[in-house]
Amino acid sequence: MENPGAIRGFHAHIYYDAEEVGTAQAFAERARAHFRIAVGHFHLAPIGPHPRGSCQMSMSPETFAQFTLWAMHERGDLTIFAHGLSGNDLADHTRYVVWLGPSEPLDLSIFG
Repeated sequence: MENPGAIRGFHAHIYYDAEEVGTAQAFAERARAHFRIAVGHFHLAPIGPHPRGSCQMSMSPETFAQFTLWAMHERGDLTIFAHGLSGNDLADHTRYVVWLGPSEPLDLSIFG
């Protein structure tokens, strides 16, 4: 079994449609201010394995625990896909995952 202690951080991706960009930006800004986490670019179309518009937030394992509890209440109708950073991209996107909201199919072919 892989060592879960090998997870060195987390990415949390906010998923949104075009009409939800403002809501996603407001959520990301609240998360950035509250947890002092890095917030990436707001993509309006699918990118990488992500099925629709998304924005990546990066955080430590310690921050992730607090963020997840906070995001459960603060995300509204947004879907958040979060995954560990172990160095194995396929495992990170299939095994070390958490969904807040409905799960969505990822394009895992990019890891093959």
